[in-house]
Parts: sequence; C-alpha cells; structure tokens
Amino acid sequence: MPVLVDPEEFEELVVEALDALPPALGKAMRNVAVVVEDESPPGGPELLGLYQGIPLTSRGDWYAGVLPDRISIFRGPVLRHCSSRAEVVEQVRVTVVHEVAHHFGIDDDTLDDLGYG
Repeated sequence: MPVLVDPEEFEELVVEALDALPPALGKAMRNVAVVVEDESPPGGPELLGLYQGIPLTSRGDWYAGVLPDRISIFRGPVLRHCSSRAEVVEQVRVTVVHEVAHHFGIDDDTLDDLGYG
C-alpha cells in the first residue's frame, strides 16, 4: 500500500531536497524549472523523476532565448515505490539529486555507480 503524503507536503519535501543541495550547485543551475506532477507520462515506464532539456555541458554560444529545462518529480510513483514516510523523504532526495545531475550532464551509468540510480 502506498504511503499517503498530501500534495503540499510532497512539494515541501522536493523544496527541502533542493535546499539541501550544496549552495555552489544551486547557484550553477541555469534556466531550469523544478515541478511536481501527479504521474509520470503515460505509455512508458513508471518514472520517479524526469529531466527534459539541454544539459549545461551541452550548451554553447548558441544557447539563448530557449524555454527552461524541466525537472519533474512524480508524486504517485514515488509514493507507490515507498513503504514509509522516511522512505518517501529519502526517495525524494535521491530523485531530486538524480535529475539535477542530469541537468549537469551526468549520465545514468555514472549515477548508478554513485548510488543515485
């Protein structure tokens, strides 16, 4: 049975995870929006989070006037994945770090090696 965490509290957990990032990392994030959505996109695997955009490592002089990158954290899948509130807090933290790492150009294999897969 999934853990029950209301939408406002879940959003606060995401904010806390972002606030816990090292300050230098937060300052280096550019043109990215972080949002909470109820469910991951239909038709594919159930995702806990998703980064959509152009990683900082791939941006060049041509990068200007584009829509922000988007990091989505999916509340339903995270809650179904966890069996306690403590697990939800930890999973939100890991998911936020994972998706922010993609913004910095870090791939899934490296994240797996670091324990953020």
